[in-house]
Amino acid sequence: MLAPRYISVLLVYMDRRKMNLLEKQGENNINCLAVVRADDISKVKTALCDLVRYARLTFADNARRLEPAFADNILIHVMKSPLRTCCEAASIVPLADEPSAAIGRLRKIHPPAHVIIVSPRHEIYHELVNYVDILPEIDLTLEPKAYSEPVQQAEEAEI
Repeated sequence: MLAPRYISVLLVYMDRRKMNLLEKQGENNINCLAVVRADDISKVKTALCDLVRYARLTFADNARRLEPAFADNILIHVMKSPLRTCCEAASIVPLADEPSAAIGRLRKIHPPAHVIIVSPRHEIYHELVNYVDILPEIDLTLEPKAYSEPVQQAEEAEI
């Protein structure tokens, strides 16, 4: 039989562990989604970094690569108007921030891409939340063009 002192220590340990699990679940709480559309993938990556750095938005999960046509379709559903131009690259990221706060912070910055906040009020939101997990993650490391172009030109010159 366990002594009362050991039982109380065990209960405290179990309570802390339960609280840690609840905190981790709360951190991954998705309140809205940000869909990023742009002309190329470097602008998408820069816009995602700007959302964290300047808008101070909190990602609930990793950013995922999204098919450009699907991103265009999301914009049509959210805005309920036809598109002027189609995008060439797109991404989606779940946000832990409230939709109204995300929109307010997004208005204060000027990312190099079109960012759409999809909240639970939109019809397509629940479909997207289930769909996000199967998409491939996007690598947010940026490659400067100044360094990548000479390497490509040198390779072409050797051929």
